[in-house]
Amino acid sequence: MTADGWITLGLVAFILVVLVKNLAPPDLLFLGATALLALLGVISPQEAFAGFSNPGMLTVAALFVVAAGLRETGVLDHLGRRILGRAKTEPQVMGRLAGVVLPLSAFLNNTPIVAMFIPVVMDWCRRHQVSPSKLLIPLSFLAILGGTCTLIGTSTNLVVSGLMIESDIEGIERGIGLFELAPIGIPYAVIGFFYLVVFGRWLLPERKELLEQLGEARREYLVEVMVQPTCPLIGQSVENAGLRQLPGLFLIEIDRNGEVIGPVGPDELLAANDRLVFTGVVSSIIELEKIPGIVPAADPAYEVAPQKQRRRRLCEAVISASSPLIGQTIRETDFRASYGAAVVAVHRSGARVEKKVGDIRLRPGDTLLLQTGPHFLRAHRNDPSFYLVSDVEEWRPIRYDRAWQALVLFVILLVLMTTGVTDTLTAAALVAVLMVAVGCLSAGEARSSIEWQVLITIAASFGVGAALENSGAAATIAGTLFDATQAWGPVAALVCITLVASLMTEMITNNAAAVLMFPFCLQTASLYNADPRPFLIALVLAASASFMTPIGYQTNLMVYGPGGYRFTDFLIVGAPLKLVLTIVAVLLIPLFWPF
Repeated sequence: MTADGWITLGLVAFILVVLVKNLAPPDLLFLGATALLALLGVISPQEAFAGFSNPGMLTVAALFVVAAGLRETGVLDHLGRRILGRAKTEPQVMGRLAGVVLPLSAFLNNTPIVAMFIPVVMDWCRRHQVSPSKLLIPLSFLAILGGTCTLIGTSTNLVVSGLMIESDIEGIERGIGLFELAPIGIPYAVIGFFYLVVFGRWLLPERKELLEQLGEARREYLVEVMVQPTCPLIGQSVENAGLRQLPGLFLIEIDRNGEVIGPVGPDELLAANDRLVFTGVVSSIIELEKIPGIVPAADPAYEVAPQKQRRRRLCEAVISASSPLIGQTIRETDFRASYGAAVVAVHRSGARVEKKVGDIRLRPGDTLLLQTGPHFLRAHRNDPSFYLVSDVEEWRPIRYDRAWQALVLFVILLVLMTTGVTDTLTAAALVAVLMVAVGCLSAGEARSSIEWQVLITIAASFGVGAALENSGAAATIAGTLFDATQAWGPVAALVCITLVASLMTEMITNNAAAVLMFPFCLQTASLYNADPRPFLIALVLAASASFMTPIGYQTNLMVYGPGGYRFTDFLIVGAPLKLVLTIVAVLLIPLFWPF
């Protein structure tokens, strides 16, 4: 092996150590490594930065915007609220999650899907006294499994497809088809789901201490809302309307034309102008606000039009001891005239306020949840009327008026990619631009929805992959692999590639593992005089399916903290699943993609 080969291998080993020990962010690490390789002449400057124009990487960027458009218009939130329905047991929850998470993650980025379902699952666990550690790992694993079913299911699939197209090698130059992975991705998803349902009850940990934390007192607000005549929930029962399943909310009573109905039964039908009284935390009130036709009863001028709500914010304000508001009812304060704000809900520490929100007389220390203009925080941060004024960061106005446009554009995207009218990148870019053009999200929101660290890591890692190929390091290692497996044929090499890629993706980012392993797959196929496609399909599946560590895939890391997991929990649950899926891959890949 040449000096360039040793330099490249040494740098790759350094990258692996730094990533495993989490000593530097992956985007900075790969960008620096690629620049160093170009400086040392191992690769040309064009090769070093060719990844930034790779179609797979650019498609990932466009799909981030498409997913954000579906989120900002409330499409994903609506599914999230409805999905758990009347589920009473853990297997029922897993079944309902699988019914939505698997197909969604086959066509959308996994990160927003898991982010959307974490609070929904956490609240179901709180209401049913089930530890979230029993359900959050399955949520992440289902999103990962769904991503193996289609080309656009994960960024890894797109990256490897882009590398195949750029290689210009006969047989793989067309990349991966939209549903080409389905013959093995669907069995992956089905086997993974049954594994979680059947064996999960024994393997998944039950963190009792986390369940106790969920039951601790939280700052609960009293909120009174009115059902407008245009509300789509009119005529539905409380149960069917989903008001008993809203995260962290409890429906205390219904005031119907002066008649108080309480406690509220699940079969009680909703009527126009009903006043519903809830208690709940801020995040639950935000979910309540997302229901069209439900508005706070304390302020009839509350902004409900999506276009106007985009200019509004949610803030929390604590009444000070010197505030002129003390002693007045919320109705008497006329918040809109005095502060340009509307009172949404009230919290009084240590006691549940029994009165209607508009009739509550304010005391020092009361916390108000307000809908405000964009400049309220700056104007009243130092106002002596309030001890504290702060933004509610998780609140954002939902563009319900653009939900149908977002759905239609998503369907157009699927049709374009399925029919082959145009390539994947063009279709994704066109739909992403249209999402902004028709108002599903703003240009600023589109830019902020793109995970730039992920894109830079993908693009920069191409340079390291090129160095492995140019320096002869990939050929040398592939030759060693060939010598070790020659007696058993290409199937043995397929097993080795699958295992090595599986281990790498558990230690470093899945995209980086795929790019680094790509040249080894090509060299191994060349030595066996075989079609490289089965080796590359094995690489895609091994790199995409990361179950054994929380750092191997971003959705695992997302549930790590909320689930109260330990590092070994992923190994205990994920290792058997990874072994089963590896066996399935080795058996099925040669059937659908012969050597």
